[in-house]
Amino acid sequence: MNKPVDIINFGCRLNAYEAEVMRSHADTAGLENAVVINTCAVTAEAQRQARQTIRRARKDRPDARIIVTGCAAQVDGPAFAAMDEVDLVVGNEEKLKVDTWRAGALDFGLAGETPVRVNDIMQVKETALHMLDGFGERTRAFVQVQTGCDHRCTFCIIPFGRGNSRSVGAGEVVAQIRTLVASGCPEVVLSGVDITSYGKDLPGQPSLGNLVRRILKTVPELKRLRISSIDSVEADEDLLIAIAEEERLMPHLHLSLQAGDDMILKRMKRRHLRDDAIRFCDDVRRRRPDVVFGADIIAGFPTETDAMFENSIRLVDDCGLTFLHVFPYSVRPGTPAAKMPQVNGADIKARARALRTAGEKQLSGFVAAQVGQTMDVLFETETRGRTPHYLNVDITGGDMKPGDIAPVRLLHPAGHDLAGELVV
Repeated sequence: MNKPVDIINFGCRLNAYEAEVMRSHADTAGLENAVVINTCAVTAEAQRQARQTIRRARKDRPDARIIVTGCAAQVDGPAFAAMDEVDLVVGNEEKLKVDTWRAGALDFGLAGETPVRVNDIMQVKETALHMLDGFGERTRAFVQVQTGCDHRCTFCIIPFGRGNSRSVGAGEVVAQIRTLVASGCPEVVLSGVDITSYGKDLPGQPSLGNLVRRILKTVPELKRLRISSIDSVEADEDLLIAIAEEERLMPHLHLSLQAGDDMILKRMKRRHLRDDAIRFCDDVRRRRPDVVFGADIIAGFPTETDAMFENSIRLVDDCGLTFLHVFPYSVRPGTPAAKMPQVNGADIKARARALRTAGEKQLSGFVAAQVGQTMDVLFETETRGRTPHYLNVDITGGDMKPGDIAPVRLLHPAGHDLAGELVV
């Protein structure tokens, strides 16, 4: 009996998309009995979890081939190769090439050092879309429109894991979405590392907003479109028009804010200030009143005082942030922030807890405000789905199929989720 290839995914939505590409390549290459750990390097904790997962994978499947890839493998390949449990380390560019997986199937178990196939990703100038006939999760597919980042935020190692910004041509993106929709996928999420930089490296420099409007115009059968994390200072007018006018573009935006204090934002080398973030949220709400915002916020960035942190706490209310992703600051060797005066670890943890509490208060209030409304819910199982605002809804007595969209009356909160009933 053939043993499967398992892919364990960490990190962003782009990794989720790339996991499907690797799964397809592994099948094509005939790879069997392997565990692929697709790592993230955004925090030291993410790398610690990856190492823990590698050790557990070897314990659970002692005869399997253990392959490590992703951003952490890209920036620290030799460290993973030094782990006794690892058979092969593959970089972020190499993992998307089918030839890597064909050759990789032959290189395991050789005497000597663990093979490391990691190139200099900063030299990569182009990116290509990897066409998928379908997606592992049939209700929602992630489509890569961009990768890499040209910015150098002082806390971030990701540009060294992904390289400089590279965009996928709009025609390729549209063709991929048509294929996914034809396979039965009702919702697509545009993903990338810095997707609001989309198009700057393409002929004519089309914007993200231009791409969004083109997709919605030329793929009318697509039921829902989402965009992943955006940098509000780069949002173009076409994107704002699409948010305001296109009902199939879901009213849920995730913002890369990182902090709410101007001095910390400058030390992070961000390109916006506190008031810019507030103005952006106010502007989008005027255009589309039902929009909700999520955001990334870092707790305990180097030099952050109590007063500076309070500005980040207040930003949750000032911007009306419903979904908060809180990152306790962790040192990333090789970044400028690693050389700055560090905040005490206990203070970092306390500030992260305070931010999460503020975020949970906002989320609870938003969930409660949904009660009594009727929303079109995209079902992921027979009884569970998501609203346009990305809230989970559970129904009783339902017999839906994954991918169905149906009106649901929202009855009461269930933690941070909602309970509802089908409207018939």
